[in-house]
Amino acid sequence: MAHPLTSAQFRRLLDDRLTEAYQEEYEYLPFPKEQLFNVQDTDKAWEEYFSVGNIPDPELFNGTVIYQDVAPGYHTKIEPVEYAGGIIIERKLIDDERYDIIEGMAGGLGEAMKRKQTKIAHEPFIYATSAAFTFMTSEEGVALASDSHTTKATGVSTSTGFDNLATLPFDGANLEVLRLQGLRLRSDIGERFSTNFDTIIYPSSLSRMVDEVVGTQSGLDTEHGNINTQYKKWKTIELPLLDDYDTKSWGIVDSRRMKRFLYWLNRIGIEKHMTVDFDTFMTKYIDYARFAWGFTDWRWIIWSNVS
Repeated sequence: MAHPLTSAQFRRLLDDRLTEAYQEEYEYLPFPKEQLFNVQDTDKAWEEYFSVGNIPDPELFNGTVIYQDVAPGYHTKIEPVEYAGGIIIERKLIDDERYDIIEGMAGGLGEAMKRKQTKIAHEPFIYATSAAFTFMTSEEGVALASDSHTTKATGVSTSTGFDNLATLPFDGANLEVLRLQGLRLRSDIGERFSTNFDTIIYPSSLSRMVDEVVGTQSGLDTEHGNINTQYKKWKTIELPLLDDYDTKSWGIVDSRRMKRFLYWLNRIGIEKHMTVDFDTFMTKYIDYARFAWGFTDWRWIIWSNVS
């Protein structure tokens, strides 16, 4: 529903007697896409991805070659969604306003769109345990962080190495538990593979604890000066917006694999449009963008969902 900005609503801005008129300004949270995502520009309505499984181990040769079977992986579709916002300004207000505030508000639309993108860029971690995807259709149909991941490979047990979900609160000991859980992940054919979980992702509420664990060289747990094995082992990414949803949950990521399998698609960058309604002389300022995020593999994150 449109809510035009009118002279009646902003009557004080028509008066020269004000000492100052200003629009409230805030420096909003930065957009972390380059730090977290495999950022790609696209000229398609959607992007589709399909993985192919690994080749199993060779069999003992007894005069006849045993040919290995390769299973298909999962199909993923990521479709950018449209976002738009705007303001409508009465012609008389534009003509009579004395402080150049109202027309300058149009520039704030771009900041509002960036703020929206920042919120959405946090979603992989805010909703890590949800399979209700906004932009993505996943053939596996499982949340990014889950103890129910599957495989199409025949005869492969998923009871070990297909779980990247935890429920442990953050501390030095549990950080090591999650690291070991990451080391034990399995490929689609149930084989161990090389991982490098090197980064902690956490809300600001855990900042002091994280800094203490990764920054204390010795004596972290006892008064006897024992060596802290987590000292300087980890990079850290603090995401303040996570606090608005959960102040306790946290996780670790293999940053190289995250930047490979966590996608941000730019279909249309932020566009700015202005038009004047012929019948009413109302001026409309509009911002528009299309973008999406999604993931094609889950083996880059261990997320601890702490209740």
